[in-house]
Amino acid sequence: MSRPPRIEPSGDVVSRVAVVALALPDAYEEDAWTGVRWRVRQKTFGHVLVAQQGYTSAYRDMTGVTEPTTVLTFRSSGDELLALSHAGPPFYQPPWSPTVVGMVLDANTDWDEVAELVTESYLCCAPQKLRRRLGR
Repeated sequence: MSRPPRIEPSGDVVSRVAVVALALPDAYEEDAWTGVRWRVRQKTFGHVLVAQQGYTSAYRDMTGVTEPTTVLTFRSSGDELLALSHAGPPFYQPPWSPTVVGMVLDANTDWDEVAELVTESYLCCAPQKLRRRLGR
């Protein structure tokens, strides 16, 4: 049985995340194994992809949702990580890293919150020199 063609995230969703991610010092965008990711140095601080049947998906495995679902994964730490990993939908915690959180991106998404989470994720990954350029 062959796999269905991979669905990529919509350009609008990618653009909304890119506006925030690419405004951060030395951040860059690249195509990932699926979807699009944003990195600083060699560390990924944001990744937008579509979880779908026929492909490995932590989101689908954890929720049982089978229809294609656009998700953002990002890094978090401390109290925020603890809160997000226990918040429930639209958040989930993938099993591959204790510092990664996933979030469903849909019509109910709070894009101000996404901007804040992507920026905080960047701060988890960026070297101190770059964090200082943001005044943090």
